[in-house]
Amino acid sequence: MGSNWDKRKAVQRMQEYIEDHLQTPITMRDLSQAARYSMYYAARIFKEITGRSPYEYIRLRRLSAAALQLSNGKAHIIDVAFDFVFDSHEGFTRAFTRQFGVAPSRIRNVTWSGSLFQPGLATEFNRDMQKGNIMKSGMIDQQTKKSVVFVQILERPSRKLLFLPGRKAPAYFQYCEEVGCEVWDTLIGIPNALHEPMGLWLPDNLRPAECSTYVQGVEVGLDYTGPIPEGFRMIELPPCKLLVFQGEPFEDKEFEQAIRSMWDVMNLYKPEIIGYEWADNDAPRFQLNPMGYRGYIEGRPVRQINR
Repeated sequence: MGSNWDKRKAVQRMQEYIEDHLQTPITMRDLSQAARYSMYYAARIFKEITGRSPYEYIRLRRLSAAALQLSNGKAHIIDVAFDFVFDSHEGFTRAFTRQFGVAPSRIRNVTWSGSLFQPGLATEFNRDMQKGNIMKSGMIDQQTKKSVVFVQILERPSRKLLFLPGRKAPAYFQYCEEVGCEVWDTLIGIPNALHEPMGLWLPDNLRPAECSTYVQGVEVGLDYTGPIPEGFRMIELPPCKLLVFQGEPFEDKEFEQAIRSMWDVMNLYKPEIIGYEWADNDAPRFQLNPMGYRGYIEGRPVRQINR
């Protein structure tokens, strides 16, 4: 029942509904209506795609959103507990402490090193970020103290990149001028893709001749034998580690500002503080489709420093 893409879109609709209703009660009937499937099937595909039941996912998102709200030091714990549909101060404190290993009163006005559960598209890439291929995680305050950026190290195995090259494009808008803006429609139909489509900046050592620096593509397994659309190319990527930055949710119309703000943070970030250095020749730098409800996500390759 339903293709894999149909399932992912249904789960994305449920995730978006959850984000819009974190501070109000959510029932399985609500989610099934958002998914446009029966309650049983909606719950089943949600667990299949995200690796978590709908109610576990909701609990983690509410706790993480509460942590963000508390981190600015202005809200009262009891108010935050009720805002995110917890029945009592005590119940919220127990759940918060069990999840993050720190009481809610201790994260005010500090840079906190806990790992928050962020919304993401229902893809293998985001499941990696949320479930286990993360080596380190945490969050850093931007200088303005008005928003939070999550930083995670993700390890990727050898794989292949299937992409459509441009001619000279250094970034997204020039790429669209060269090849059009419909590449995404082709990429989402690639069977057995490891995760969602990406925009990528190819380093010189991995970039084929007569290919733009910026491309759009998907990663597939080394054993991929599926179709290669006309004009597309495929290259093999070596194992690598990526420092992945994820910003706070934003209004969709503000996506350019969200990207610029993230670049400001990335330009100032020093990976040496966590024992790594930039390794731009090890893999492409990537950006995910900027969707306001999950925050802007971009990754840059790093390599561990040998002490």
